[in-house]
Amino acid sequence: MKNFPAIFLALAATALAGCSTYSWRSEVPQDMRTVLVPVFRNESSVTGLGSEIARQIAREFEREGTLEIAPAGEAALEVQGIVKEADSGAVAYGRKSGQRNREYRLRAEAVVSFVDKKSGRVIVDNRRYVASAPFVAGDDMLTGERDASGRLAEDMARRIVDDALNELERLGRANETEELQ
Repeated sequence: MKNFPAIFLALAATALAGCSTYSWRSEVPQDMRTVLVPVFRNESSVTGLGSEIARQIAREFEREGTLEIAPAGEAALEVQGIVKEADSGAVAYGRKSGQRNREYRLRAEAVVSFVDKKSGRVIVDNRRYVASAPFVAGDDMLTGERDASGRLAEDMARRIVDDALNELERLGRANETEELQ
């Protein structure tokens, strides 16, 4: 145990050396940290799905914390989307109920773009996102779809926000590289 302080110091130095390049600071450019999330255009048959997805995206940006939700005139970035289609299909049947559907799956597809509001530059153009959520519908299919649309929107929102942040960080790293040259 005489060598304990030396071993401890060696391990601490190794750990610190390994972490020396890590930063908790986001690489999203400071001038692009505000975002506008308008209601998505809904071309699907599921009522309210465009507004539900947009609402969940705004909530996910707030939860994640890197970007701040801003009004139209103040936002640096805008998320534009169209819900292209949504449908539900049976995935499980009740044997005792004479092949009556028991479980369904709501599936939706949206096309999303990220636009730099200041320059008009499209950062991501029409990226396709697909999400689905299961639901059980007794006699009321519409209520089941509405309940599933919230879960579907949460899943899609997480992926959209992750992509937006990844693209913005990539832009931030590219801008840093250009400045160094």
